[in-house]
Amino acid sequence: MKIKGFRKDNPESRLPEPGQFGRDVNGNWFGCTPEGFHCNLTRHDVVEHEDGSITVSPSILITRHDGQWHGYLRAGEWEQC
Repeated sequence: MKIKGFRKDNPESRLPEPGQFGRDVNGNWFGCTPEGFHCNLTRHDVVEHEDGSITVSPSILITRHDGQWHGYLRAGEWEQC
């Protein structure tokens, strides 16, 4: 299932909200899956589209103590594998 995310750059370095993606205070790309998994996208290729959405490649894999999230962010839409 695809879930539409939203762009909100974060110059205040606050924790991102579920579904959010954008640039941080240093200009680095970040995201937060709809399930609340935070991700640093500096090691990914990010393409910014005219509408401000982004496509990230390769896939995003986030592993933390309480589980993992694996999926894609394409044209601003999150999709879990």
